[in-house]
Amino acid sequence: MTSSLLRPRGRTRTGTTGAPGGAAAEGSTAPTRILDRRDPLVAALVRELGAGASGSADAVGSADPARQIEFLHRAHTWISGAVRPVYSVQDERPVSEVLRRGRGSCSQRLAVLEAVARAYGVPTRVRGLLVDGSFWYPRFPRLRRIVPDQVLLAWPEFRLGSPAGASGAAASWLTVSELLGGLRPVAAEQGGGFTNAGPETLFEALSRTAIDWDAAPAVCPSTGPGAGPGAGAGAGAACDLSAYVLTDLGHYASRDELFARQGQTLCGLARLMAEPVLGRRGAA
Repeated sequence: MTSSLLRPRGRTRTGTTGAPGGAAAEGSTAPTRILDRRDPLVAALVRELGAGASGSADAVGSADPARQIEFLHRAHTWISGAVRPVYSVQDERPVSEVLRRGRGSCSQRLAVLEAVARAYGVPTRVRGLLVDGSFWYPRFPRLRRIVPDQVLLAWPEFRLGSPAGASGAAASWLTVSELLGGLRPVAAEQGGGFTNAGPETLFEALSRTAIDWDAAPAVCPSTGPGAGPGAGAGAGAACDLSAYVLTDLGHYASRDELFARQGQTLCGLARLMAEPVLGRRGAA
């Protein structure tokens, strides 16, 4: 049993046709309030990551897709090790503040990845998904009654290479899962899906399996008794979580735009009460 009591009141969350720009949302490399890529902390991190193995930051801003992929893989690895996973419910927290605290939710850590991507010259946008709250049951087995019935997920997408190809056509968008999981042979070999139980978070799982919110039927291992939709036998290179998706809210130029239109998962009062506790509770 999930709860609708903690959800923002007075908001009607519409599907793809209601999202600004729909699938055509362009995204950008511009800084936003959340993706404050010009903050000194973010800029310093980008310089550190851009140096790579060579020790030189010459690669920063490269339009070479291979270099961009390498940079974003490094960024994901750094964030996984340096930003401790917690259950923070403040999705609109600026990336610089997440870095200062050294801890963040999956949503906040994905925002860090977006911010450094934009600073490196890689445009980003997000797809808004309403995910069934039962997906998080394994994390809160004794608190199911207060798990929100809907969780708003900002799923990043990245556009590699130059803004336009040799033919003049815009470069295609890659989801964060395709970028970190689907394009890496080691991830395809490991597979195994994602159970949302144990120390591994969704953010870490991206490095070894391609999370899929669209395909059917589900191929992820069962998440245990009462796992709900999406649970099933088998494992593979991709992990299909599509059965948990309640509504596809479409694409947005930034997560700022998504949250401004659709609100955050919890209402303001619930966030105010829950953040002091959940914002420090380790996901492990």
